[in-house]
Amino acid sequence: MMKNKVVMITGASKGLGKALTLAFAKKGAKLAICARNEENLLNIKQEAEKLGATVLAVTADVAKTRDVERFVALAEEKYGKIDILINNASMLGPSPMPLLLDYPEEEFMEVLRVNALSPFLVTRRVVVGMLQRNQGSIINVTSEAGHIGYAGWGAYGISKFAVEGLTETWADELSETGVRINMVDPGEMDTEMHQLAVPDCEYPLAKPEDVVYIFLYLASDQAKGINGKRFSAQAHEEV
Repeated sequence: MMKNKVVMITGASKGLGKALTLAFAKKGAKLAICARNEENLLNIKQEAEKLGATVLAVTADVAKTRDVERFVALAEEKYGKIDILINNASMLGPSPMPLLLDYPEEEFMEVLRVNALSPFLVTRRVVVGMLQRNQGSIINVTSEAGHIGYAGWGAYGISKFAVEGLTETWADELSETGVRINMVDPGEMDTEMHQLAVPDCEYPLAKPEDVVYIFLYLASDQAKGINGKRFSAQAHEEV
């Protein structure tokens, strides 16, 4: 159970972010969620509240320092702390994804800004309070395309390589504290992003709800002491 735990989730308006929000709501967590799409975000807020959760929903672009400060400050004002941070916000970029040779420079930079800069900015802001309490769990969402380079995955894959390096660096810097940071590759899922990435997909895909178990585990006290690890959600039995 997550009773009295405060969980912050970025990119919560659809896909995995939505599934995580509802999963933690069912476990009794208090939630602070954000996304750039206000309408979708408020719909998820209502769904989570129907499950009995207390929810702070803030429209924000977490690749902007000012939005990060506002979101985290509002969460800390409302709840007094943040116990778990899930850096989930990301974007695919152009669809179909061009080869690097043809990748538009501005769109390449935008994907890196959203996918790689945002987890740095949010973690840097949230970790201060976690270190003061000497406890906390941070979970970054990565991808197989951020572990192995694939032709055609362009800026998205490269941005996830950055997330993996960011996670490992934070983990080493936090290794002597009570704060832990890990990363999860949720695998291919039936989401809008995957439809854009692989529009002609003909094989069965997992639902986002199928992979939330590993996030619940890493957020729990059972995972204390686990730091700097990479988990492939669809390659593991339920923890």
